[in-house]
This record gives sequence, structure tokens and C-alpha cells, in this order.
Amino acid sequence: MNTLELATFGPVIPVIVIQRLEDAVPLAQALVDGGVKVLEVTLRTPVALRAMEEIARKVPGAIVGAGTVRNVADAQAAKDAGCQFAVSPGYVHDVGIACHNIGLPLLPGVSTGSEVMQANIDGYYFLKFFPAIAAGGIPMLKALAGPFHDVVFCPTGGITLETAPQFLALPNVKVCGGSWLTPADAVEGKDWKRITQLARETFDLRRA
Repeated sequence: MNTLELATFGPVIPVIVIQRLEDAVPLAQALVDGGVKVLEVTLRTPVALRAMEEIARKVPGAIVGAGTVRNVADAQAAKDAGCQFAVSPGYVHDVGIACHNIGLPLLPGVSTGSEVMQANIDGYYFLKFFPAIAAGGIPMLKALAGPFHDVVFCPTGGITLETAPQFLALPNVKVCGGSWLTPADAVEGKDWKRITQLARETFDLRRA
């Protein structure tokens, strides 16, 4: 899979933090039931890799990716867990090349022109702009569009259901990443119906 294909499944990629392994499958199923199939599960908890394995095995239709991939070991672990793509918070050459070598599509994170250039050198032109709001938001993405006319982005970090349409209206934005689809209180309370509804609402987002 080319990571740009991820953008064809819908306007939002949920950024998911799973604290309890028991939540992995029902949470993923709730999102898929709402039409959101591309799932980024972050490597921020002790159960993250096992959660990815469970989702990959038990949730038909889910396209599971590992987020917060910071080094080569993370990339290999994600591949071994059955992930179909990886997402990194920044970009370093070693991780980019490792993902190429093991056949794990990577959506690398960038926040500066220099990082964009390094990712381009290694063959990456669909990039995660992170942390989107803190790194300059829409004005920064507009500024990057000039020198990097052939690069497209997935802004992530601080984006909400209300602000997502503004980002999606930019020509160089293909999809947004967001954590609002899996609010902590809904996961804690196992309110899967609410998460399914939030997933459905993403398809009401329209480009301006």
C-alpha cells in the first residue's frame, strides 16, 4: 500500500491511544461500523502492540497502522504485529529507510522545510504535518505549498471536528489526523455507540 491510498478511505485518520487491551477490538469495531477503516494506534502504552495484533486479526475491514514510530525497532515491531502502515512524529533517515526495506509504508512527521526536504530525498512526498496547530497551522501549510508544490500533508495535532474542514479545504491537505473520534471518557465508559456516531460525523466534513 502507498500511504496516499489511506486518504481515499475518508477525511480523517483517528489517532488512538489504547490503555486496556480489552478495549482494542470493540473500539476498532465501533470505528469501522461508523465507516472509519484506517486506524492509527499509537505506541504510547504497554498494550499497544498487542492491541494492534488483536485488531488486525479480529476486525475485518480495519486497516491498522502504528503511530509514534520513533526508531527502527518500533518499525519492525509494528510490521510483526500485522500493521499495514506506520506513522512517525518526526523524520529521521534510519526509520525511513528501514520502513522501505521491510515493506512497511510510512507516513513521516515533519514540521519544518528542512524536514520536508529530508523526507523528499528518501522518497516520501505524503507527510504528516505535526504538531499541526503548534507548528503554525493553516498559515504554515499555505507557506509550505509554495516551495513544496509536489508535497501533500496529513495535519495532526490540535485539530477538532470544527476546525478540520478548514484544513481539508487546503489543496495540499489530503486527510486530517484527529483524536476527537475516540474521547477518553467514551473509551473509559465503553460507550462504543458514541464512537460509532463520531466516526459517522467525519463523513459530513466537506471541502470548501
